[in-house]
Amino acid sequence: MSAFKPEYVANRATQFTEIIKECEEAGFPKHLLHRSLGLCLVIADPPEDQRLTVLNEVWKVVMKLKNSSDYISCAEVWIEYVAKNFSKREVNTILGDIIKHMTPDRAFEDYYHQLHSVISKILSHLHDFSVLFSLDKFLPFIDMFQKESAKVEVCKNIMESFIKYQTEPTSDPVTLNSLMFVCKTMHDSVTALTLEDDRRVISNLICGFIRKITFGRDFEQQLSFYVEARAAFNNLDPVLIQLIQSVNNLSIQTRNVVKGNHSRKTAAFVRACAAYSFITIPSLQNIFSQLSLYLSSGQVAMLNRCLSQGDAFLKAAISLISEIPKVITVDGKMRPTEPLLVNFISNFLSTLLAVPDNPEEGVLYLIRGMLNVIQDYTWEHNSKVIVYTNVLSLLSAICQEEYLYHIDKVDANDAMYGSDSKFLTEVSKICTTLLEEILTRLQELGDTESLKRQSGLALELFNKIVAHGDLTKPSMFTLATNLWSLAQKHGYGDTKQMVRTLELVKRKGARKEDRIYLDLANKMSLQSRA
Repeated sequence: MSAFKPEYVANRATQFTEIIKECEEAGFPKHLLHRSLGLCLVIADPPEDQRLTVLNEVWKVVMKLKNSSDYISCAEVWIEYVAKNFSKREVNTILGDIIKHMTPDRAFEDYYHQLHSVISKILSHLHDFSVLFSLDKFLPFIDMFQKESAKVEVCKNIMESFIKYQTEPTSDPVTLNSLMFVCKTMHDSVTALTLEDDRRVISNLICGFIRKITFGRDFEQQLSFYVEARAAFNNLDPVLIQLIQSVNNLSIQTRNVVKGNHSRKTAAFVRACAAYSFITIPSLQNIFSQLSLYLSSGQVAMLNRCLSQGDAFLKAAISLISEIPKVITVDGKMRPTEPLLVNFISNFLSTLLAVPDNPEEGVLYLIRGMLNVIQDYTWEHNSKVIVYTNVLSLLSAICQEEYLYHIDKVDANDAMYGSDSKFLTEVSKICTTLLEEILTRLQELGDTESLKRQSGLALELFNKIVAHGDLTKPSMFTLATNLWSLAQKHGYGDTKQMVRTLELVKRKGARKEDRIYLDLANKMSLQSRA
């Protein structure tokens, strides 16, 4: 039979079943003939009026096979024929028959590979998962995989198919409950000995499942699902991160529906979303994931005018900075954390501009708290100076009469203080302290080995002063010229950068109201390295 083309066999399927029926068992086992016939009919379809007749004739013989090996070798092939050409009822019947044959004496334990093949073939043809999980024999079939590694592989296969073929979000309760069971099986297989690649694959599959579940405008039901998922999948960081981001997105969706004007009910709901995130974030293992989510969750809370919740997120992020280790493992390699921390603090500071002070906490209490943590943290590579210069940029923006950006429907400090002289005095004091810290550090870098760092940091501070400082004040003007001289004093300045900086200052001085920059440019001589 294998010598013929599959199309030839398919067009004469009923004839072949008759020929097989008349064959003597002694010459060649009939189950092998039925298996070969099935392999042909999977590749090429028989005429439509013959399909059911062929299945009935073949299955009458196959279901009577006593030997488990002979039976499963046929069933493994014919299940694809059934899934391809018939409805869920026939698929369910075949699954039930396989369970009936493989359960006695735990025969299934010897045929996990074939049973997995049965699942794969069903999934390749049956893409409606609400139909698939409505089969009352499907989950009992999965239960035959008693060996954990085999069961996990089957669950992965199911989830891969769901993510690939389920193009529309779903809230079907049968599908949801069944996939929760499948995902829970994968999650519970993860231990301390699980390879990182396996952990990543399982996490991605569960995250894909979470993204596919939506209850439309029933946001409370959606949050309940996320609560249930957090309880079920609390051992995988990427899944918890996905859940937190999904809840934050849910909070934003709520805001969009009410167009930013919350009722008592929606205000309570977005606070519940904030509480979910606040409770979940500390359970993450990766400290930078915690920092990032504290910040984004705080931004979402502020956008929903949950000011006390937003404050709590930002305070938690500030407190966590002191716990950051010097190095972390990334893809099996040890990496320093300082560049990541500097980047996070820059992002954090840009958010603080739009966050109003809490009247009970005092002026700029979040910035003061951040500075205290930065002061106590043990820094290397002069990152502390870079952070301080970034804080100076923020403080300059805070002194403006009207800020460059705001959180919708939230009054920032420009509206609260209205450029009050006492407020500006407080900001000035902080700026003075920071400048003293930076200049002290620049002096400490005066030894030969650190001159290049000194040059780079001096130019960085010079640029901040040009961008944000009031150069009409003699002290600020003198400081800028001294920093320029220091940046190229020992010949370590980046010549191209110095030239570009000088050109920028000259362009700023081209306007009549900014002639002070032209005066500064005249003081900015470029030293030759010859």
